[in-house]
Amino acid sequence: MAKVSADEGRAFLVDRLRAVAGGDKAALRQVYDRTSAKLFGICLRILGNREEAEDVLQDVYLTVWNRADSFDPGRASPITWMATIARNRAIDRLRQIGPRAHDKSVDDAVDIADANPDALELLDRADESRRLAECLGELDDRTRAAIATAFFGGLTYDELARKAEVPLGTMKSVIRRGLLKLKGCLSQ
Repeated sequence: MAKVSADEGRAFLVDRLRAVAGGDKAALRQVYDRTSAKLFGICLRILGNREEAEDVLQDVYLTVWNRADSFDPGRASPITWMATIARNRAIDRLRQIGPRAHDKSVDDAVDIADANPDALELLDRADESRRLAECLGELDDRTRAAIATAFFGGLTYDELARKAEVPLGTMKSVIRRGLLKLKGCLSQ
């Protein structure tokens, strides 16, 4: 089996998302097959409950189906676009259900996603992780920590502001400026 580069993997997902925008159900299935493990992991990490994560994942793919025409490959990679949808949907669900005891520890989420990713996924992860780490390294410590906690830890802006003991507007500004710097760095 020939190796597929990260660029070819992105190109495949871009093509499939365009087909989804045209109403192609088979293309949605292909997108789901390539991305569901990662997106489920995001949902589960934020929600800490398998059933809630499964419900949110379904909502994520409904959103992909309904909004595929709004995906712009010039602004984000397909997996980044879908991961953002998953993160936002999971945080929305977390707000809806409110505080409660979780059935499982958040650490258990690591074991849920497929432990044997395909070669394309490994290449894509390695390339994106390397580039993201380089660009995050260019940010100041406060901004880097805020962005990492928001996007990888699932905290809301309000939770981040309280944790850092700064006004909500300040936290939003810190993250917004940081994301603009990251976008500039990642687009190079």
